[in-house]
Amino acid sequence: MAAIVGALGTTFASSSPSYSFRSSSFVLRKLTHFYHPSYSASLRGSFAFFRFCSRGGKCMAHSLARANLGLTNPAPNEAPQISFGAKDIDVLEWKGDLLAVGVTEKDVDKDENSKFKNPILNKLDSRLGGLLAEVSAEEDFTGKVGQSTVIRYPGLGTKRVSLIGLGQSASNVAAFRGLGEAVASAAKASQASEVAISLASSQEHSSESKPNIASAIASGTILGIFEDNRYKSESKKSALKSVEFIGLGSGAEVDKKLKYAQDLSSGILLGRELVNSPANVLTPGALAAEATKIASTYSDVLSATILNEEQCKELKMGSYLGVAAASTNPPHFIHLCYKPPSGPVSVKLGLVGKGLTFDSGGYNIKTGPGCSIDIMKIDMGGSAAVLGAAKAIGQIKPLGVEVHFVIAACENMISGTGMRPGDIITASNGKTIEVNNTDAEGRLTLADALDYTCKQGVDKVIDLATLTGACIVALGPSIAGVFTPSDDLAKEVLAASETSGEKLWRMPLEDSYWESMKSSVADMVNTGGRPGGAITAALFLKQFVDEKVQWMHIDMAGPVFSDKKRTATGFGVATLVEWIQKNAS
Repeated sequence: MAAIVGALGTTFASSSPSYSFRSSSFVLRKLTHFYHPSYSASLRGSFAFFRFCSRGGKCMAHSLARANLGLTNPAPNEAPQISFGAKDIDVLEWKGDLLAVGVTEKDVDKDENSKFKNPILNKLDSRLGGLLAEVSAEEDFTGKVGQSTVIRYPGLGTKRVSLIGLGQSASNVAAFRGLGEAVASAAKASQASEVAISLASSQEHSSESKPNIASAIASGTILGIFEDNRYKSESKKSALKSVEFIGLGSGAEVDKKLKYAQDLSSGILLGRELVNSPANVLTPGALAAEATKIASTYSDVLSATILNEEQCKELKMGSYLGVAAASTNPPHFIHLCYKPPSGPVSVKLGLVGKGLTFDSGGYNIKTGPGCSIDIMKIDMGGSAAVLGAAKAIGQIKPLGVEVHFVIAACENMISGTGMRPGDIITASNGKTIEVNNTDAEGRLTLADALDYTCKQGVDKVIDLATLTGACIVALGPSIAGVFTPSDDLAKEVLAASETSGEKLWRMPLEDSYWESMKSSVADMVNTGGRPGGAITAALFLKQFVDEKVQWMHIDMAGPVFSDKKRTATGFGVATLVEWIQKNAS
């Protein structure tokens, strides 16, 4: 038993014989079914370990990896294959299935003869014999956000014309991305293959801003057309094949921005898929396999290092391993490294994502109303954002910047080998932690991950985590809280979020709150009191960051998942990619 106790959290040394898995266990490890079906039969199998039983010396077989629990094998999910382009032509000249026009409330104003004042809408309405004005009046279409109307008219070059409301004005990324999502919905409903998108008041936008507008709409269209049907027995494929922008410029700059939208969206979609995947499919090993796949796909700029449990012990990651100790699915420590295809590196960045593929709460098990244990597959949302960003960056290939993507992947479960309340564990930087709540496990995994990332020589590091319910209470379900002692880093990331359209809000790091995190028997406890819970969590993480490294913590517990749609959002990917781009030369 001393050997077992000594291994947990690597707090005590032990001279007892060691084994490759906790307890006196002999481990037979064989790679099992992973997250994506493309991992062929050669990777399938089963994890099993044989534990020496203290009674009668019998060996007992146990399932070590449960990726096939429930016999669930996700179907391949094809990413939308949409061709994007831009033309400077009259909207009446375009021919296809659906012409979608984004309109503000001002655009739908009519004169005393019930004619549109807006030139483009007036032109379309004249060609349609006044039908556009008539229908918009009958349906009380006023251009508000969320409103839309569709008219089928065979006499026009396009089969259908749709007006989509933008509200009082459209001036930010979120509004134009929303337009793209609305266009995707209209395309789905009409099974449109060829779509054109225009703005009724495109002349009000500068020529410099138009490529960015087209990019935001394109991204929204991709995200809106995509459906995660991997776990459904039946699904429909989208008919949408091409999207053309009219009146938003044309040429190399627009094409470049449209390509960027496609690269970014592929990363966001990966983030959504990962968070949506159930814990019986997306195990820590499956998450590591997905990371390896990304590195293999973009091997010209990305490399992968996956550390197993024994290697993590050698690095003295007792905080991370303490959390992983109860699960039969072994931990996988993931490190992807991006290096530009050419030129010198002027800055090194680190991205650390919380990677709890399932969180039961441990011995402080999640119980009662509001505990959300049924959606605790989302507790790896930070790692999904990091891997989504890695995939996008692998395609964009920015110069002048090196990026380290780090995830301490594991599960927080309950068993006789698990971490208990009151245990003291030792992190890789030597600091000791008294565990007063096993359900505050994410920060324990991040502690070793942050220390590891700082040792890679990074200049700046951001960690992302679904860390606290306190942050949701403070900011609601749509806004992530950011904590950093660096004003410069705060400006960088908040500027990136403005560009990405994701909502962040800077929160205080009140040092006096650290008093509640002090332990009488260790360097610190892992949770303070209920007041200021998101702040004390951030202060805890700060203890594992090199003082020379600029650091930010993003608590994304709210926006990672849409309760209304019951699906993942892909939050964080866009901001991370924009931030990396802004640091690139």
